[in-house]
Amino acid sequence: MKVFVDQNRCVGSGQCVLVAADVFDQRDEDGTAMLLDDSPHADRFADVQFAAAGCPALAITIEG
Repeated sequence: MKVFVDQNRCVGSGQCVLVAADVFDQRDEDGTAMLLDDSPHADRFADVQFAAAGCPALAITIEG
Protein backbone atom coordinates (compact mmCIF):
# COMPACT_ATOMS: atom_id res chain seq x y z
CA MET A 1 0.00 0.00 0.00
CA LYS A 2 1.12 3.53 -0.76
CA VAL A 3 -0.33 6.45 1.23
CA PHE A 4 -0.50 10.07 0.11
CA VAL A 5 -1.46 13.25 1.95
CA ASP A 6 -2.47 16.32 -0.05
CA GLN A 7 -1.07 18.98 2.26
CA ASN A 8 -2.86 21.69 0.31
CA ARG A 9 -6.23 20.15 1.22
CA CYS A 10 -5.40 19.24 4.83
CA VAL A 11 -7.24 21.32 7.44
CA GLY A 12 -5.17 20.06 10.39
CA SER A 13 -7.96 18.29 12.26
CA GLY A 14 -5.56 15.57 13.42
CA GLN A 15 -8.02 12.70 13.01
CA CYS A 16 -5.43 10.71 11.07
CA VAL A 17 -2.92 10.99 13.91
CA LEU A 18 -5.48 9.79 16.43
CA VAL A 19 -6.14 6.67 14.35
CA ALA A 20 -2.65 5.85 13.06
CA ALA A 21 0.06 7.79 14.92
CA ASP A 22 2.76 5.51 13.54
CA VAL A 23 1.83 6.53 9.98
CA PHE A 24 0.76 10.20 10.36
CA ASP A 25 1.95 13.21 12.31
CA GLN A 26 1.26 16.94 12.22
CA ARG A 27 3.62 19.82 11.59
CA ASP A 28 4.11 21.94 14.69
CA GLU A 29 3.83 25.25 12.87
CA ASP A 30 0.41 24.77 11.25
CA GLY A 31 -0.98 21.32 12.13
CA THR A 32 -0.86 20.06 8.56
CA ALA A 33 -0.68 16.28 8.31
CA MET A 34 2.52 14.65 7.18
CA LEU A 35 3.48 11.06 6.59
CA LEU A 36 5.87 9.22 8.85
CA ASP A 37 5.52 6.08 6.73
CA ASP A 38 4.19 6.31 3.17
CA SER A 39 4.32 2.52 2.70
CA PRO A 40 3.09 1.02 5.97
CA HIS A 41 2.89 -2.74 6.46
CA ALA A 42 -0.30 -4.42 5.25
CA ASP A 43 -1.42 -5.04 8.84
CA ARG A 44 -1.93 -1.27 9.17
CA PHE A 45 -4.32 -1.13 6.20
CA ALA A 46 -7.53 -1.01 8.26
CA ASP A 47 -6.30 1.88 10.41
CA VAL A 48 -4.96 3.84 7.45
CA GLN A 49 -8.20 3.26 5.55
CA PHE A 50 -10.16 4.44 8.60
CA ALA A 51 -7.96 7.56 8.81
CA ALA A 52 -8.56 8.32 5.13
CA ALA A 53 -12.32 7.85 5.50
CA GLY A 54 -12.39 10.08 8.59
CA CYS A 55 -10.39 12.92 7.08
CA PRO A 56 -12.78 15.90 6.88
CA ALA A 57 -10.84 17.37 3.95
CA LEU A 58 -10.44 14.05 2.10
CA ALA A 59 -6.74 14.79 1.93
CA ILE A 60 -5.58 11.17 2.37
CA THR A 61 -5.52 8.69 -0.50
CA ILE A 62 -4.36 5.10 -0.63
CA GLU A 63 -3.09 3.13 -3.61
CA GLY A 64 -2.64 -0.61 -3.68
